[in-house]
Amino acid sequence: MRFLVRDRLLSFGDDYWIENDQGDKVFLVDGKAIRLRDTFELKDTRGRVLIDIRQKMLALRDTMAIERDGEPLATVRRKHLSLLRNHYRVSLADGRTELDVSGKILDREFAVEYDGELLAVISRRWLRVRETYGVDVVRDDADPALLIAVTVCVIHLAEKE
Repeated sequence: MRFLVRDRLLSFGDDYWIENDQGDKVFLVDGKAIRLRDTFELKDTRGRVLIDIRQKMLALRDTMAIERDGEPLATVRRKHLSLLRNHYRVSLADGRTELDVSGKILDREFAVEYDGELLAVISRRWLRVRETYGVDVVRDDADPALLIAVTVCVIHLAEKE
């Protein structure tokens, strides 16, 4: 599954649609500008909130929390000692599962992996439309909403640095 994100609209407080590769709107990222901490909601086309994304207030490093239906789903933070490449760690709520996100985050060229297996590739290379990047979910059994939420978190954290 490939999703298209218009990058120029990706600024805090803005709402933007994520489309599938046929151009149909699939997800709405709703940025909440009047909050103490950075907050986003990932909604479906009917306006139903699928995932809440919030910046953690009391954390040593910039950290984003991902929740589904009020329950913790994942935590995203920059990995320690990642000098050469942007590298983020996503800890899922089960406490045992971690996803690795690495690559050129600000260039929108990075990958999401679990235990060395590719889950999603984020890239501008496939697209001719300016200021657009793709989120290509490689595995059929992967949760596209979660992977898009991870992408939103990682890009937001990298831009804040």
